[in-house]
Amino acid sequence: MLAKRLDIQLIDSKEMAAAARPSDSHKVVIHSAEAFYGRLAAGGIRGLGESYQDGAWGAEDLVGLLCRLLAATDSRPGAWLRALRPVVSQRRGDGDAYSLAGARQSISHHYDLSNLLFALFLDESMTYSSALFEVGDDGRLLADRGLLAAAQNRKYDRLLDLVKVGPGSRLLEIGTGWGGLAIRAAERGAQVRTVTISAEQLKFVQRRVRECGLESRITAELRDYRELGAGQYNAIISIEMIEAVGQQYWPAYFEVLEQQLAPSGRIGLQVITMRPDRFSSSRNSRTWVNEYVFPGFKPPSAPALAAALRQHSGLTIVDRMAFGPHFAETLRIWRESFADAADEVQALGFGDVFQRTWEFYLASCEASFRAGHFDVNQFILAGRDAGGSDG
Repeated sequence: MLAKRLDIQLIDSKEMAAAARPSDSHKVVIHSAEAFYGRLAAGGIRGLGESYQDGAWGAEDLVGLLCRLLAATDSRPGAWLRALRPVVSQRRGDGDAYSLAGARQSISHHYDLSNLLFALFLDESMTYSSALFEVGDDGRLLADRGLLAAAQNRKYDRLLDLVKVGPGSRLLEIGTGWGGLAIRAAERGAQVRTVTISAEQLKFVQRRVRECGLESRITAELRDYRELGAGQYNAIISIEMIEAVGQQYWPAYFEVLEQQLAPSGRIGLQVITMRPDRFSSSRNSRTWVNEYVFPGFKPPSAPALAAALRQHSGLTIVDRMAFGPHFAETLRIWRESFADAADEVQALGFGDVFQRTWEFYLASCEASFRAGHFDVNQFILAGRDAGGSDG
Protein backbone atom coordinates (compact mmCIF):
# COMPACT_ATOMS: atom_id res chain seq x y z
CA MET A 1 0.00 0.00 0.00
CA LEU A 2 1.28 3.46 -0.91
CA ALA A 3 0.62 4.92 2.55
CA LYS A 4 2.71 2.15 4.11
CA ARG A 5 5.61 2.74 1.72
CA LEU A 6 5.56 6.43 2.64
CA ASP A 7 5.22 5.60 6.37
CA ILE A 8 1.88 7.43 6.58
CA GLN A 9 -0.88 6.31 8.93
CA LEU A 10 -4.47 6.74 7.76
CA ILE A 11 -6.59 6.95 10.91
CA ASP A 12 -10.35 7.25 11.19
CA SER A 13 -11.12 10.11 13.58
CA LYS A 14 -13.49 7.80 15.50
CA GLU A 15 -10.54 5.52 16.26
CA MET A 16 -8.13 8.34 17.09
CA ALA A 17 -7.74 7.50 20.77
CA ALA A 18 -6.76 3.92 20.03
CA ALA A 19 -4.25 5.04 17.41
CA ALA A 20 -2.69 7.76 19.55
CA ARG A 21 0.61 6.03 20.20
CA PRO A 22 4.24 6.97 19.44
CA SER A 23 5.11 6.52 15.79
CA ASP A 24 7.59 7.81 13.27
CA SER A 25 4.88 7.98 10.62
CA HIS A 26 2.84 10.98 9.58
CA LYS A 27 -0.77 10.66 10.69
CA VAL A 28 -3.66 11.54 8.40
CA VAL A 29 -6.84 11.76 10.46
CA ILE A 30 -9.83 11.04 8.25
CA HIS A 31 -13.07 12.72 9.30
CA SER A 32 -15.11 11.64 6.26
CA ALA A 33 -13.86 8.52 4.47
CA GLU A 34 -16.37 8.94 1.64
CA ALA A 35 -15.27 12.49 0.86
CA PHE A 36 -11.57 11.75 1.35
CA TYR A 37 -11.35 8.65 -0.85
CA GLY A 38 -13.87 9.99 -3.36
CA ARG A 39 -11.95 13.21 -3.93
CA LEU A 40 -8.62 11.36 -4.01
CA ALA A 41 -9.89 8.86 -6.58
CA ALA A 42 -11.31 11.59 -8.80
CA GLY A 43 -8.47 14.09 -8.61
CA GLY A 44 -5.24 12.62 -7.26
CA ILE A 45 -3.34 15.09 -5.10
CA ARG A 46 -5.61 17.83 -6.38
CA GLY A 47 -8.39 15.85 -4.69
CA LEU A 48 -6.24 15.73 -1.58
CA GLY A 49 -6.34 19.52 -1.45
CA GLU A 50 -10.06 19.66 -2.18
CA SER A 51 -10.86 17.12 0.52
CA TYR A 52 -8.79 19.14 2.99
CA GLN A 53 -10.85 22.19 2.08
CA ASP A 54 -13.98 20.14 2.75
CA GLY A 55 -12.69 19.18 6.20
CA ALA A 56 -12.59 15.50 5.25
CA TRP A 57 -9.14 15.02 6.81
CA GLY A 58 -6.43 16.67 8.86
CA ALA A 59 -2.80 16.00 9.70
CA GLU A 60 -0.58 16.32 12.74
CA ASP A 61 2.15 17.76 10.50
CA LEU A 62 0.65 18.98 7.24
CA VAL A 63 3.90 20.43 5.87
CA GLY A 64 5.84 17.26 6.70
CA LEU A 65 3.17 15.12 5.03
CA LEU A 66 3.24 17.23 1.86
CA CYS A 67 7.05 17.12 1.82
CA ARG A 68 6.87 13.31 1.85
CA LEU A 69 4.41 13.29 -1.02
CA LEU A 70 6.58 15.67 -3.04
CA ALA A 71 9.69 13.57 -2.32
CA ALA A 72 7.77 10.51 -3.50
CA THR A 73 7.14 12.14 -6.87
CA ASP A 74 10.92 12.44 -7.22
CA SER A 75 11.80 8.93 -6.06
CA ARG A 76 9.00 7.20 -8.03
CA PRO A 77 8.90 9.11 -11.31
CA GLY A 78 6.86 6.48 -13.15
CA ALA A 79 3.45 5.23 -12.06
CA TRP A 80 3.49 7.20 -8.79
CA LEU A 81 4.15 10.51 -10.55
CA ARG A 82 1.43 9.80 -13.11
CA ALA A 83 -0.99 8.97 -10.32
CA LEU A 84 -0.24 12.26 -8.56
CA ARG A 85 -0.27 14.49 -11.61
CA PRO A 86 -3.96 15.39 -11.34
CA VAL A 87 -3.23 17.28 -8.08
CA VAL A 88 -0.71 19.40 -9.61
CA SER A 89 -2.27 19.83 -12.97
CA GLN A 90 -5.31 19.88 -15.14
CA ARG A 91 -5.41 21.16 -18.68
CA ARG A 92 -5.94 24.90 -18.72
CA GLY A 93 -9.45 25.92 -19.67
CA ASP A 94 -9.73 29.44 -18.28
CA GLY A 95 -9.02 31.55 -21.36
CA ASP A 96 -6.21 34.11 -21.25
CA ALA A 97 -5.53 34.82 -17.58
CA TYR A 98 -2.64 37.13 -18.53
CA SER A 99 -4.30 39.64 -20.90
CA LEU A 100 -5.02 43.11 -19.55
CA ALA A 101 -8.50 42.09 -18.42
CA GLY A 102 -7.46 38.60 -17.29
CA ALA A 103 -4.52 39.89 -15.24
CA ARG A 104 -6.69 42.44 -13.44
CA GLN A 105 -9.25 39.76 -12.60
CA SER A 106 -6.57 37.33 -11.40
CA ILE A 107 -4.81 39.88 -9.21
CA SER A 108 -8.09 41.12 -7.77
CA HIS A 109 -9.14 37.55 -6.92
CA HIS A 110 -6.06 37.13 -4.72
CA TYR A 111 -4.92 40.54 -3.51
CA ASP A 112 -8.24 42.34 -3.10
CA LEU A 113 -9.62 39.86 -0.56
CA SER A 114 -9.07 42.27 2.32
CA ASN A 115 -6.15 44.39 3.45
CA LEU A 116 -7.18 43.56 7.00
CA LEU A 117 -6.88 39.85 6.26
CA PHE A 118 -3.28 40.13 5.03
CA ALA A 119 -2.43 42.34 8.01
CA LEU A 120 -3.32 39.44 10.32
CA PHE A 121 -0.39 37.29 9.19
CA LEU A 122 2.13 39.59 7.50
CA ASP A 123 4.66 41.62 9.49
CA GLU A 124 4.23 45.34 10.15
CA SER A 125 5.87 46.23 6.81
CA MET A 126 2.96 44.44 5.06
CA THR A 127 5.38 42.56 2.81
CA TYR A 128 4.02 39.56 0.92
CA SER A 129 7.23 38.15 -0.56
CA SER A 130 10.24 36.24 0.69
CA ALA A 131 12.30 37.77 3.46
CA LEU A 132 16.09 37.54 3.65
CA PHE A 133 17.10 36.38 7.13
CA GLU A 134 20.45 36.62 8.84
CA VAL A 135 22.41 33.41 9.21
CA GLY A 136 23.59 32.35 12.67
CA ASP A 137 27.06 31.13 13.57
CA ASP A 138 25.76 27.56 13.29
CA GLY A 139 24.62 28.14 9.71
CA ARG A 140 20.92 28.17 10.58
CA LEU A 141 18.62 30.99 9.55
CA LEU A 142 17.65 33.39 12.33
CA ALA A 143 13.98 33.25 11.44
CA ASP A 144 11.17 34.01 13.82
CA ARG A 145 8.15 36.31 13.92
CA GLY A 146 9.95 39.08 15.75
CA LEU A 147 12.73 39.22 13.16
CA LEU A 148 10.54 39.09 10.04
CA ALA A 149 10.18 42.84 9.45
CA ALA A 150 13.96 43.35 9.66
CA ALA A 151 14.47 40.44 7.26
CA GLN A 152 12.04 42.02 4.79
CA ASN A 153 13.95 45.29 4.93
CA ARG A 154 17.18 43.34 4.40
CA LYS A 155 15.67 41.93 1.19
CA TYR A 156 14.65 45.41 0.04
CA ASP A 157 18.04 46.90 0.88
CA ARG A 158 19.94 44.26 -1.07
CA LEU A 159 17.93 45.00 -4.21
CA LEU A 160 18.15 48.77 -3.73
CA ASP A 161 21.93 48.57 -3.19
CA LEU A 162 22.50 46.43 -6.29
CA VAL A 163 20.47 48.71 -8.57
CA LYS A 164 22.22 51.70 -6.95
CA VAL A 165 19.21 53.57 -5.57
CA GLY A 166 20.10 56.65 -3.55
CA PRO A 167 19.33 60.37 -3.30
CA GLY A 168 17.95 61.68 -6.60
CA SER A 169 17.49 58.23 -8.19
CA ARG A 170 14.42 57.74 -10.36
CA LEU A 171 12.96 54.34 -9.52
CA LEU A 172 10.12 52.49 -11.23
CA GLU A 173 8.50 49.68 -9.26
CA ILE A 174 6.26 47.25 -11.15
CA GLY A 175 3.95 45.56 -8.65
CA THR A 176 3.46 47.78 -5.60
CA GLY A 177 2.36 45.28 -3.01
CA TRP A 178 1.50 47.23 0.13
CA GLY A 179 4.23 49.82 -0.41
CA GLY A 180 7.18 48.48 1.59
CA LEU A 181 9.80 48.77 -1.17
CA ALA A 182 8.57 52.15 -2.40
CA ILE A 183 8.75 53.62 1.11
CA ARG A 184 12.18 52.11 1.74
CA ALA A 185 13.47 53.65 -1.52
CA ALA A 186 11.90 57.04 -0.85
CA GLU A 187 13.53 57.12 2.57
CA ARG A 188 16.85 56.89 0.71
CA GLY A 189 15.93 60.04 -1.21
CA ALA A 190 14.72 58.40 -4.43
CA GLN A 191 11.80 59.57 -6.56
CA VAL A 192 9.55 56.53 -6.91
CA ARG A 193 6.82 55.67 -9.37
CA THR A 194 5.05 52.47 -8.37
CA VAL A 195 2.26 50.75 -10.30
CA THR A 196 -0.23 48.05 -9.32
CA ILE A 197 -3.43 46.55 -10.73
CA SER A 198 -4.87 45.84 -7.28
CA ALA A 199 -7.39 48.53 -6.33
CA GLU A 200 -7.32 47.59 -2.64
CA GLN A 201 -3.53 47.70 -2.48
CA LEU A 202 -3.49 51.09 -4.18
CA LYS A 203 -5.86 52.61 -1.61
CA PHE A 204 -3.77 51.15 1.22
CA VAL A 205 -0.48 52.44 -0.24
CA GLN A 206 -1.79 55.94 -0.96
CA ARG A 207 -2.94 56.25 2.66
CA ARG A 208 0.34 54.82 3.94
CA VAL A 209 2.39 57.24 1.83
CA ARG A 210 0.41 60.18 3.23
CA GLU A 211 0.89 58.95 6.79
CA CYS A 212 4.67 58.71 6.17
CA GLY A 213 4.77 62.22 4.68
CA LEU A 214 6.27 60.92 1.43
CA GLU A 215 3.72 62.26 -1.11
CA SER A 216 6.42 64.37 -2.78
CA ARG A 217 8.62 61.30 -3.39
CA ILE A 218 6.17 58.48 -4.21
CA THR A 219 3.58 58.35 -6.96
CA ALA A 220 1.36 55.24 -6.80
CA GLU A 221 -0.88 54.41 -9.76
CA LEU A 222 -3.46 51.82 -10.78
CA ARG A 223 -1.75 50.76 -14.02
CA ASP A 224 -0.69 47.60 -15.83
CA TYR A 225 2.95 47.33 -16.88
CA ARG A 226 1.76 47.46 -20.50
CA GLU A 227 0.24 50.91 -19.91
CA LEU A 228 3.31 52.72 -18.59
CA GLY A 229 4.06 54.96 -21.56
CA ALA A 230 7.48 56.51 -22.10
CA GLY A 231 9.95 56.73 -19.24
CA GLN A 232 13.63 56.70 -18.37
CA TYR A 233 14.48 55.36 -14.93
CA ASN A 234 17.84 54.82 -13.28
CA ALA A 235 16.48 51.70 -11.65
CA ILE A 236 13.53 49.32 -11.98
CA ILE A 237 12.48 46.81 -9.33
CA SER A 238 9.79 44.15 -9.56
CA ILE A 239 9.33 41.72 -6.68
CA GLU A 240 7.59 38.37 -7.28
CA MET A 241 5.44 39.81 -10.05
CA ILE A 242 6.63 38.03 -13.19
CA GLU A 243 5.03 34.84 -11.82
CA ALA A 244 1.68 36.40 -12.84
CA VAL A 245 2.80 37.71 -16.24
CA GLY A 246 2.36 34.48 -18.22
CA GLN A 247 5.05 32.96 -20.43
CA GLN A 248 3.42 34.20 -23.63
CA TYR A 249 3.77 37.77 -22.32
CA TRP A 250 7.37 37.56 -21.16
CA PRO A 251 8.65 39.21 -24.38
CA ALA A 252 6.25 42.14 -23.89
CA TYR A 253 7.29 42.44 -20.25
CA PHE A 254 11.00 42.47 -21.15
CA GLU A 255 10.33 45.05 -23.87
CA VAL A 256 8.69 47.34 -21.31
CA LEU A 257 11.65 46.94 -18.95
CA GLU A 258 14.08 47.93 -21.70
CA GLN A 259 11.97 50.88 -22.80
CA GLN A 260 11.77 52.26 -19.27
CA LEU A 261 15.43 51.76 -18.32
CA ALA A 262 18.04 54.51 -18.74
CA PRO A 263 21.20 53.35 -20.62
CA SER A 264 23.30 52.95 -17.47
CA GLY A 265 20.44 51.68 -15.30
CA ARG A 266 19.89 48.40 -13.51
CA ILE A 267 16.86 46.18 -12.98
CA GLY A 268 16.22 44.11 -9.86
CA LEU A 269 13.82 41.18 -10.15
CA GLN A 270 12.87 38.92 -7.27
CA VAL A 271 11.35 35.79 -8.79
CA ILE A 272 9.85 32.56 -7.47
CA THR A 273 11.21 29.83 -9.74
CA MET A 274 10.23 26.22 -10.31
CA ARG A 275 12.62 23.35 -10.79
CA PRO A 276 13.08 22.96 -14.58
CA ASP A 277 11.42 19.55 -14.84
CA ARG A 278 8.43 20.78 -12.82
CA PHE A 279 8.15 23.86 -15.00
CA SER A 280 8.16 21.75 -18.17
CA SER A 281 5.46 19.38 -16.90
CA SER A 282 3.12 22.01 -15.46
CA ARG A 283 3.42 25.14 -17.62
CA ASN A 284 0.36 24.26 -19.73
CA SER A 285 -1.65 23.04 -16.77
CA ARG A 286 -3.92 24.46 -14.12
CA THR A 287 -2.94 23.75 -10.53
CA TRP A 288 -4.90 23.54 -7.29
CA VAL A 289 -3.47 26.96 -6.39
CA ASN A 290 -4.70 28.39 -9.71
CA GLU A 291 -8.16 27.02 -9.11
CA TYR A 292 -8.69 28.05 -5.50
CA VAL A 293 -6.20 30.76 -4.48
CA PHE A 294 -4.31 32.57 -7.25
CA PRO A 295 -5.58 32.04 -10.83
CA GLY A 296 -2.58 33.52 -12.64
CA PHE A 297 0.27 32.12 -10.53
CA LYS A 298 2.75 30.38 -12.85
CA PRO A 299 6.41 30.66 -11.80
CA PRO A 300 9.12 30.29 -14.45
CA SER A 301 12.21 28.12 -14.17
CA ALA A 302 15.48 29.99 -13.91
CA PRO A 303 16.86 28.51 -17.17
CA ALA A 304 13.63 29.32 -19.04
CA LEU A 305 13.74 32.90 -17.80
CA ALA A 306 17.40 33.32 -18.76
CA ALA A 307 16.74 31.85 -22.22
CA ALA A 308 13.78 34.18 -22.76
CA LEU A 309 15.89 37.18 -21.79
CA ARG A 310 18.54 36.19 -24.34
CA GLN A 311 15.98 35.56 -27.08
CA HIS A 312 13.62 38.48 -26.56
CA SER A 313 15.67 41.29 -25.04
CA GLY A 314 18.97 43.09 -24.90
CA LEU A 315 19.13 42.53 -21.15
CA THR A 316 21.68 40.35 -19.43
CA ILE A 317 21.90 38.89 -15.93
CA VAL A 318 24.81 40.46 -14.05
CA ASP A 319 24.06 39.08 -10.59
CA ARG A 320 21.92 36.26 -9.22
CA MET A 321 21.28 34.98 -5.71
CA ALA A 322 19.04 32.01 -4.86
CA PHE A 323 17.65 31.82 -1.30
CA GLY A 324 14.78 29.32 -1.28
CA PRO A 325 15.23 28.22 2.37
CA HIS A 326 14.50 31.82 3.39
CA PHE A 327 11.11 31.62 1.68
CA ALA A 328 10.32 28.34 3.43
CA GLU A 329 10.90 30.07 6.76
CA THR A 330 8.92 33.13 5.69
CA LEU A 331 5.99 30.87 4.80
CA ARG A 332 6.28 29.02 8.09
CA ILE A 333 5.93 32.28 9.99
CA TRP A 334 2.96 33.37 7.86
CA ARG A 335 1.30 29.97 8.30
CA GLU A 336 1.72 30.02 12.06
CA SER A 337 0.51 33.62 12.28
CA PHE A 338 -2.52 32.81 10.12
CA ALA A 339 -3.40 29.87 12.36
CA ASP A 340 -3.02 32.01 15.49
CA ALA A 341 -5.39 34.59 13.98
CA ALA A 342 -8.20 32.09 13.24
CA ASP A 343 -10.77 33.95 15.33
CA GLU A 344 -9.91 37.29 13.72
CA VAL A 345 -10.14 35.72 10.24
CA GLN A 346 -13.62 34.46 11.13
CA ALA A 347 -14.57 37.92 12.43
CA LEU A 348 -13.69 39.39 9.02
CA GLY A 349 -16.28 37.08 7.45
CA PHE A 350 -13.99 34.36 6.13
CA GLY A 351 -15.42 30.97 7.03
CA ASP A 352 -14.06 27.52 7.73
CA VAL A 353 -13.61 26.50 4.08
CA PHE A 354 -11.61 29.66 3.36
CA GLN A 355 -9.40 29.06 6.38
CA ARG A 356 -8.71 25.45 5.43
CA THR A 357 -8.00 26.55 1.85
CA TRP A 358 -5.38 29.02 3.03
CA GLU A 359 -3.93 26.56 5.53
CA PHE A 360 -3.38 24.11 2.67
CA TYR A 361 -2.09 26.87 0.36
CA LEU A 362 0.53 28.16 2.81
CA ALA A 363 1.55 24.63 3.84
CA SER A 364 1.85 23.37 0.26
CA CYS A 365 3.94 26.38 -0.75
CA GLU A 366 6.22 25.89 2.25
CA ALA A 367 6.58 22.20 1.42
CA SER A 368 7.43 23.03 -2.20
CA PHE A 369 10.33 25.21 -1.06
CA ARG A 370 11.52 22.68 1.52
CA ALA A 371 11.43 19.89 -1.08
CA GLY A 372 13.38 21.98 -3.60
CA HIS A 373 10.56 22.12 -6.16
CA PHE A 374 10.39 25.93 -5.73
CA ASP A 375 13.20 28.43 -5.23
CA VAL A 376 13.38 32.21 -5.04
CA ASN A 377 16.01 34.30 -6.78
CA GLN A 378 17.10 37.90 -6.99
CA PHE A 379 18.28 38.69 -10.53
CA ILE A 380 20.06 41.93 -11.39
CA LEU A 381 19.78 42.86 -15.07
CA ALA A 382 21.56 45.42 -17.22
CA GLY A 383 21.82 46.23 -20.90
CA ARG A 384 23.71 43.67 -22.97
CA ASP A 385 26.73 45.94 -23.36
CA ALA A 386 27.22 45.96 -19.58
CA GLY A 387 28.55 42.39 -19.70
CA GLY A 388 27.85 39.72 -17.10
CA SER A 389 26.51 36.22 -17.15
CA ASP A 390 23.18 34.62 -17.98
CA GLY A 391 23.67 32.04 -15.23
